[in-house]
Amino acid sequence: MDGILELLWEHLDVTVAILLFGIGFTTLLLHHNLIKKIIGINIMETSIFLFFVSIGYVKGAVAPIIDPSSGEQAFVNPLPAAMILTGIVVAVSITAFALSIIIKIHEAYGTIDLDEIMKIRSVEEDE
Repeated sequence: MDGILELLWEHLDVTVAILLFGIGFTTLLLHHNLIKKIIGINIMETSIFLFFVSIGYVKGAVAPIIDPSSGEQAFVNPLPAAMILTGIVVAVSITAFALSIIIKIHEAYGTIDLDEIMKIRSVEEDE
């Protein structure tokens, strides 16, 4: 048991990313409110960002700025951080788009609860 706890502590960043992804996925599946579903998706996105940034980290390394006087050193990989910046922009754009769709859904149905929307749609189809 101590070996498992030690392994989890050693890879705390991955452990937290997996835990956050699980929280977001559970939120997405269990809630019927559309805004809560978007919050769940955002939590999942954040966990993926954390995971990718932690992959680029190298213990004892420095920022990837080459200084001839410092000699040869290990550098942190800047590519995951650059990719995550793009991912954050896309995630914010998708969130804004989804929220605008939820506003239109609320205008059309008067609710943002998915179960109520499905009931309203089934009544409309029966008529």
